[in-house]
Amino acid sequence: MSNRIFTAGLIAFTGLLVFVFVFLVGSLAVEFIRESPDQTPDFERIFFAIRLSLLTATLSSVTALVVGTPVAYFLSRHKFRGHKIIDTLLDLPVFLSPVALGAMLLLFFNTPAGRQIENITGEIVFNVRGIIIAQFFVIIGLGVRLLKNTFEHIDEEYEQMSRVLGANKIQTFYRVVLPLAKKGIISTLLLTWARAIGEFGATITLAGATPFKTTTLPVGIFLGFQAADIHRATIFILILIGISLLVLLVSRLLLEGKQQ
Repeated sequence: MSNRIFTAGLIAFTGLLVFVFVFLVGSLAVEFIRESPDQTPDFERIFFAIRLSLLTATLSSVTALVVGTPVAYFLSRHKFRGHKIIDTLLDLPVFLSPVALGAMLLLFFNTPAGRQIENITGEIVFNVRGIIIAQFFVIIGLGVRLLKNTFEHIDEEYEQMSRVLGANKIQTFYRVVLPLAKKGIISTLLLTWARAIGEFGATITLAGATPFKTTTLPVGIFLGFQAADIHRATIFILILIGISLLVLLVSRLLLEGKQQ
């Protein structure tokens, strides 16, 4: 009897939480349908935000993957003095407020070193480049953490066998480690991409919210509410929900295939 009560409690809590999320999305959909007959969507703004979000999220997540892969592999295979300190430092973007991170970047690019970087790369603050940089620093900690977990689950015996057969470390990494980590790497790319496309705090702090210049989907939501255009904001939210659900589903399917 107690087992049934316990199971029923678990089902009740799970069902309640699912209901809350479904109710939230349903309320959004109802609001969108109610507003739609009276308003024509501003397709120019919507398509601009979608294009910019897809572009910046792709660039930032690919960059995070390229930078994070060797870092994660190094931390997964080498233990040294200060390892935990470095590991903790790289986790900081995961827990730090995006607004605080954006403010740190904004202050940095107002220093001589930051201005010198802008002289070389072009304008960053209140520019599309600022969106990419803000997204990168928000997602890099998550990317390193996921990749490190992937590498740690690869048996080092495969690498040792490769070395015994005459391959050097670089050859072993590219021919053995990366193929074994393929699904984890793809999953990491998808999850960091989804996080980047939904990034708002650091983006608006560093790149601003200029219409038709730095308007990503989350910024579009902010501008929609600021202009009391609930219909436009609702469209942006629904697009983000659709993208997030799709990416999470694909990522989970990849992880399930990896475990089998």
